[in-house]
Amino acid sequence: MSTDTKTGTAVYVYGIVPSDVELDDDVQGVGDPPAAVTTVRSGPIAALVSEIPEDAPLGRPEDLTAHAGLLDAAAAELPVLPLRFGAVVTDEQAVVEELLDANRDDFTAALDQLEGKAEFIVRARYDEQAILREVLSGSEQLQQLAEAIRGKPEDATRNERMALGEQITQAIEANRAADTQRVADALADVAEGMAPRQPTHEEEAVHLAVLAETARQEDLEAALDELAKEWEGRVEVRLLGPLAAYDFVVTRTPE
Repeated sequence: MSTDTKTGTAVYVYGIVPSDVELDDDVQGVGDPPAAVTTVRSGPIAALVSEIPEDAPLGRPEDLTAHAGLLDAAAAELPVLPLRFGAVVTDEQAVVEELLDANRDDFTAALDQLEGKAEFIVRARYDEQAILREVLSGSEQLQQLAEAIRGKPEDATRNERMALGEQITQAIEANRAADTQRVADALADVAEGMAPRQPTHEEEAVHLAVLAETARQEDLEAALDELAKEWEGRVEVRLLGPLAAYDFVVTRTPE
């Protein structure tokens, strides 16, 4: 990262917002103690920033939480282009010249496209017993494998157990793809965009990023409530957001 050797400080940049943003005086960001967040403006756009010591270590869980929390809170109120965690430049002049002025047209266009929108995350998780019953009942081959190892020593049936585990995993992956598409279809009339995310757990049914108008959050919730009723006892569904549009914008940082 580049730093200001004269002052011993650097500027941490969180994201890009319209220049008419108004921050509360008590907004805090990364650092120990947390630094006050301010804005650096240039024409129609601004950067959310805070001053940090040049040798400040970044990467604590508290810093990651502060970074995401600030951006997500902003996204609930106005369009925001998130920067990746750890974006640091020399000083406020560098923020203006190397970031805002250098990318003004792209940033302005992206903010216009995000006006009134935010990201939401659909997360759904299978009930372990329910999904096992489902995949076993749907495959005679899996039923035969399960029956072949039932009551037998683990050492004597290692190969069969491995084969069963692999095939169950494949069956769950197929279900996950189908259920993710089911959610996408249910939200098609509400969503402005969708981006599947990688599962973080073997029992995860759906992990889907959705770009939607914040004014239609209730419509998202209603559509997912219908799915939750349909999947009761099989899948637990959650909606997270509004969040910054991490999955739908790519914001460059100064070199």
